[in-house]
Amino acid sequence: MHTEGIEERSCEDGSQQWFIRSECRGCGQKIGVDVPAGQMNGLVDRLMWTDDALHRLDRMPPYLAPLFQDEIEQDLRARGERVATYDGLLRPRSSARIEWDPDAERRLNNVPAPVRAMAKIELERTAADRGSGRITVALMQEVKAKYFGLGAKD
Repeated sequence: MHTEGIEERSCEDGSQQWFIRSECRGCGQKIGVDVPAGQMNGLVDRLMWTDDALHRLDRMPPYLAPLFQDEIEQDLRARGERVATYDGLLRPRSSARIEWDPDAERRLNNVPAPVRAMAKIELERTAADRGSGRITVALMQEVKAKYFGLGAKD
């Protein structure tokens, strides 16, 4: 069986489920199975993106989407996971606990929605790489200048 797609679903009790769609390449028969989120039990045969995660990726600017996709897939491989989920896109790529200054949080809310998740991930990764546990406005300006060639003035 070859995995064709995965849908994320919320249950009435608040739990999450995945609906995994598969197809036999030999006979063409298709099946779908509901499983608790994260419990693939061998049903996912390769690295996959859920439909919700793909929708989010498709809404990103074309110059950021490939970079973001590569980063997410590298993180999944490092964790030994096979499914990129909507919530997983927002997960920090580091196990370090990162705190945000209130001013930095307010500025993050001003970042356009399609790039906000990527900006948050990059800021948290940069702070973690430096051994810092805090996101400041100064760090935000530095990262902004690095990626967009923009001055540190706002």
